[in-house]
Formats: sequence, structure tokens, C-alpha cells
Amino acid sequence: MATKEESQEAASPVANPWVASGLALFWPGLGHLFLGRKVRAALFFVLIGVAIAVGCWLEGNLYSPIPGRPLSRLATLGAMGMGSPYFLLRFVFGYAGDIRAASFDYGTAFLLSAGLMNLLLVLDAWDIASGRKE
Repeated sequence: MATKEESQEAASPVANPWVASGLALFWPGLGHLFLGRKVRAALFFVLIGVAIAVGCWLEGNLYSPIPGRPLSRLATLGAMGMGSPYFLLRFVFGYAGDIRAASFDYGTAFLLSAGLMNLLLVLDAWDIASGRKE
């Protein structure tokens, strides 16, 4: 019987992990689609898309760096984890949220969660592509 280390060493890469992760970071679900995981790709695309839509509907904050506030940089990196949708919202549609909205904090949580969830999916695509996960 093979040990866990032997089975991990025997696992062969499915695809280039850099490409799969890059695609997953570019657009939610695209890395899994590249790996042939169509159902997973569709579910992840919908999950991240719904989180972004709800966050915008609740008029949450789409983080951007604020000079003199180092934590805003971390929050920005987390939000940017959603990939291209972040840049579309920020620079194409000019989305900024409305701090006066009663649901502002909830919307901010949804938008930040969408970015952080997608970053986890980037790691998942890496693991699948490198053969560490089936």
C-alpha cells in the first residue's frame, strides 16, 4: 500500500499550473474550465458573480488604496482577487459604492468575500493542474 507521500510524488501534472491559476485569477471559473471541470467552473462563476452582484446591489465599498492607511492596501488586494470584474467595476463602470446606504457594510463584505473566494479558487486550480488534487 502506497503512503501519502508516495501517492503525491506519483501524481502527474494535469496541465500547466501557472496557466490554470492565471486564467482563474483573470476571470472566476476560467481556470477550472481550462482544466476541463465544466460544472465546477460554472458553479464558481455563478458563486463569485452573485457575490459581486449582491455587493453592488447593496452599494458596498469596492476597496482602493488610501494614502496613510496601510490596511486599505490589504483590503484592495483582497477585492482585486475577483480578477477582471474588479477592474471592470472600478475603471469601466466607475463603481464606488455609497457610504450613506444602510446596507453599505454588508455590500462591502460581499465584494471583499468575492475577491477572497476567487483567490482560494486560484489555489484550487493550481492544485488540480499540478496533480495534487483530483
